[in-house]
Amino acid sequence: MSRLLVSSIVLCLLWPSGALRAQAPTVVTNESTVTATVDRIERSSRVVTFRSEGNVYQSVYVEPTVAAFDELKVGDVVTVRLIESVIVELRPGAKPTVVRDTTEEARKGDEHVVQQLKMVVTIEDVDPQGQFVAYRTGDNRKVMRPVMDKRLLEGIHAGDRVEITMTRARAISIERGRR
Repeated sequence: MSRLLVSSIVLCLLWPSGALRAQAPTVVTNESTVTATVDRIERSSRVVTFRSEGNVYQSVYVEPTVAAFDELKVGDVVTVRLIESVIVELRPGAKPTVVRDTTEEARKGDEHVVQQLKMVVTIEDVDPQGQFVAYRTGDNRKVMRPVMDKRLLEGIHAGDRVEITMTRARAISIERGRR
């Protein structure tokens, strides 16, 4: 057997399996609707904090195309259409991290980002139905999360290191007085 052939076989056997499965990041953008009460309005930055059922607070950037923003008052009950995104990308060999706030970095490309969070995790288990994932964080916490879209788990297996990027919601429409 030639030295080149033997070297090629050894290289293939030693090559990290994640590198062989390299793929483009999976990006999922979700649209949702929530009925909530306006808790706070920051007119200069177009950020509104809403309080929904169970006293859950959420601050969102309101797109300039949403004319209803100018008429909002604290205490208004509104129905808000929101968009948020999640990106999952295989990162073979990456070291797991804790959650990092990358908002300032993200704002360089889009000044209207309210919040962006990133972390690298080690996948421990993927539900065969694609509804849940278990992973371990950089501080060795084991977390189990529901998955909002099965596409986020395509090609992801136990043992993989993945980077998760979550960008907070933006309001794309607001209607007053609907409960």
